[in-house]
Amino acid sequence: MNNGLLLLIILLAYFAVLLLIGRFSGGKSTDNANFFLAGKSSPWWLVAIGMVGTSISGVTFVSVPGMPLAIDMTYMQTVLGFSVGYVVIAKVLLPLYYRLNLTSIYTYLERRYGFCSYKTGAIFFFISKIIGAAARLYIVVLILQQIVLAGWNIPFWATASAVVLLIWLYSHRSGIRTIVRTDALQTVFMIGALALILSQLMTRMHLDMGGVVETVRQSGYDRVFVFDDWRSTQNFFKQFFSGIFITIVMSGLDQDMMQKNLSIRTLREAQKNMYVYGSLFIPVNLLFLVLGILLVSFAGQEGIAIPARTDELLPMLATNYLGFGVLLLFSIGIVAAAFSSADSALTALTTSVCVDMIDVSRHDERVAVRIRKVVHIAVAVVLVLLMCLIERLNDTSIIDAIYTIAGYTYGPLLGLFVYGLYMRGMPRDKYIPVVAVVSPLLCYALQQWCTYTYGYRLGYELLMLNGAITFAGLMLLAIGRPRVNTVTDN
Repeated sequence: MNNGLLLLIILLAYFAVLLLIGRFSGGKSTDNANFFLAGKSSPWWLVAIGMVGTSISGVTFVSVPGMPLAIDMTYMQTVLGFSVGYVVIAKVLLPLYYRLNLTSIYTYLERRYGFCSYKTGAIFFFISKIIGAAARLYIVVLILQQIVLAGWNIPFWATASAVVLLIWLYSHRSGIRTIVRTDALQTVFMIGALALILSQLMTRMHLDMGGVVETVRQSGYDRVFVFDDWRSTQNFFKQFFSGIFITIVMSGLDQDMMQKNLSIRTLREAQKNMYVYGSLFIPVNLLFLVLGILLVSFAGQEGIAIPARTDELLPMLATNYLGFGVLLLFSIGIVAAAFSSADSALTALTTSVCVDMIDVSRHDERVAVRIRKVVHIAVAVVLVLLMCLIERLNDTSIIDAIYTIAGYTYGPLLGLFVYGLYMRGMPRDKYIPVVAVVSPLLCYALQQWCTYTYGYRLGYELLMLNGAITFAGLMLLAIGRPRVNTVTDN
């Protein structure tokens, strides 16, 4: 039996386990309340475990190990910012969402501003999440295509369709109730695969823990902090504060991540989930960076040429040089990471379309459930189509592409929520969509001008700038309007 066929059989067995969990974890109820929020019964610790896998995704599994080649270990500056962002979410946003008893977090925008703002927020989320989910899943489908299905002449679109179909099959019945359980399992598989790959690599390089530390120190890639170059996109303050705001918008203002929190019974338990999850994020990312440095060191010892694209470092070595055991672990790890991200995104997108765009609550339960099922299928189809488009257009590091997209599309959400929470003005609702569209366009123009005039390229701080422009636009729209109490004061 060749390695590709054996890998395929093992991965199909893994999919079968997910299908069994999906079949038996949701109980008998398939109504929308169960699909959207799991009846407010999710264990907080189970959600915390699963959210690690959702945040990591297949992108991190592939891209982060290659980062030291380009930026050393400075990504940890952003990761430290992430952890602070999770505390902000727990202290500021979760209390608001629980007080208002929300199913979709964008309902807040309607209560604060009005109908146009509400729909604008929901649309921006849909665009951001569907593109991000497609990009994350694309890289995994491409790798599976190359290492498992190579030589079988199966087209990319067929592989992408099969993967999304499998995700749909185990999530369509009970939605978030199933996702909480499957994501926790997949996080365990992902972290386990990472640890075992590190162990295998240490064995091949004859290293103990002290040897790993020494290898990292002597690698030339061990720089973590950059304080001396403000023009650099790796400057500490840019990375750290960008990490805070990236977390606030990509987790706290993201229906995908917050839907799991809102399925927890109480606010206090949801906050515990956020603290635990946020603290786990630091060591996991550190391990990925250490893995990347060890891979570079191993390649140097063996005389292996380093690939030009940093995203290809781990896939290339796992596929061709580290043996079948590492290849198997790598395959399971990226599949687990990608599925834990894609399945929750599919559920959150379905929820947002049903609640925010269609408002299925206007219909009786039987019709509402039927609409939700149709929407779930439609979102899955769009996800496949976007992956096929990305396959043709991708020409940059996936993780940077996702954060760049987030900077443009999540920025207006940041401005809307911050203004709504802390300002008392009442902007004209019908003009808010214009501000939300103009702000990213201004950011793009400013970035091009800075690059052309000063040779300075905006990095992750683009997100903060975008939010600030939206905030300023809302202030202008509120001039001459009555002051109101914010929702948080009610």
